[in-house]
Amino acid sequence: MVADKVKPATDRLAPRGLLFFYGLPAVGVGYMFLFMSLFLMKFATDILLIAPAVMGAILGASRVWDAVSDPIVGYLSDRTTSRAGRRRPWLYVSAPLIGLSFLMVFAPPEGLTTAQMPVWMSVAIFGFFTAMTIFVVPHLSLGADLTLPGHPRSRIYGARHLAWNTGSILALAAMAWVLLAPGEGDGAMRRGAALIALLSGTAVAALIWISSWSVRRYPVMQVSKGGSQALAAYRDVWRNSHARLLLIIIFIDNMGLAIISVLTLYVSEYVVGRADLAPLFILSFMIPAVLSVPLWVRLAGRFGKKPVWLLSMVLAGLSFGGMFFADEGRVLLLIMLAAVAGAANGNGGAIGPSLLSDTIDFDAARTGERKEGTYFAAMTFMIKLAFGVTFLLTGLALQGVDFIPNQPQTDNVKFALRSLYGLYPLFCYGVGALLFLMYRLPEKELASHAH
Repeated sequence: MVADKVKPATDRLAPRGLLFFYGLPAVGVGYMFLFMSLFLMKFATDILLIAPAVMGAILGASRVWDAVSDPIVGYLSDRTTSRAGRRRPWLYVSAPLIGLSFLMVFAPPEGLTTAQMPVWMSVAIFGFFTAMTIFVVPHLSLGADLTLPGHPRSRIYGARHLAWNTGSILALAAMAWVLLAPGEGDGAMRRGAALIALLSGTAVAALIWISSWSVRRYPVMQVSKGGSQALAAYRDVWRNSHARLLLIIIFIDNMGLAIISVLTLYVSEYVVGRADLAPLFILSFMIPAVLSVPLWVRLAGRFGKKPVWLLSMVLAGLSFGGMFFADEGRVLLLIMLAAVAGAANGNGGAIGPSLLSDTIDFDAARTGERKEGTYFAAMTFMIKLAFGVTFLLTGLALQGVDFIPNQPQTDNVKFALRSLYGLYPLFCYGVGALLFLMYRLPEKELASHAH
């Protein structure tokens, strides 16, 4: 049995101080992820002049690397022993690596040739996502260590998701500043991106250190180490039918969610004809995503996590599907649909990790081992793989329809953009909702497996 004799302080309700300090670094990490997701593809194709298919291949390959880095970090995090616990040493190490690699991505040297630029970006992007793995997997695992099954977990992951979306809104402001950077031409945008990367990299590293130092005052569950063998630990994850189904659903849903990050700038400029309103469209998504988190968490506590998450999937799919009809000048339609999609998105980032944490207790009762790091490594890999697949498909699709940057687009290109932006996520969320109907582990049973 798992050595779980000492309950964390969050037995009944997660304290507000814990919610604040645990969620704090997610502001910075969410900022970086959205800035990368929104701006990187267009920055690379339009400013650095890297071919879309090449950038799609780089981003897709970085997801393949995650198949190696995520499991390693998750397993080693479970096996770490130190005075700072299992997770916090990883958080300390991740901070400077994240800041440096983010700077590399958005401040490539001016003198790189056409052949050298993709190589530099490959190293920078691989480094960034590896550094993020070193932070994200242990940080998610720490949330499960600090809480018991049920509503406290929804609260702590809800706090993380709210902080993440708050950071995403800040990323919009940063992106808008870069797009309107003082001066003229691509050189001004490059200089603006480099300055933003330097300042934000420093700030995010500081947030991670502050959070890691502050959460030490809150006790974690006293547990045995994770799996003794890495391959066996990940086999246990896959053999856990409840976790396996959740991981597949998380992968499919994030394929749909990724499209708003990848294509909003393209759709705003080349389809709707209002490149200047791209930050407004994304803000219309992000503000409801932030404001809706407390509501979704409360609804999940009252009606259960499954029906509430299922409802949010349906709303997200329908609202994204409506974006297929976004055409030139249809600004109000895009804003309204983005708001509904954002409100629906406020749920998944809280309930998904909470449900996965609960299935870890189910696994612990069978194996006698606590493997939070292993499980969350599998989840983060699925999320990053989903974004990578969407990046790759988008790059190939744009290349296939002869997309030419900084030029008026043909009807074929516009139709491809509208289809990717609307029908693709509608399909993903629809499949995810159908699969989620098969999820069967009752929430009341989860509490019985915690001990």
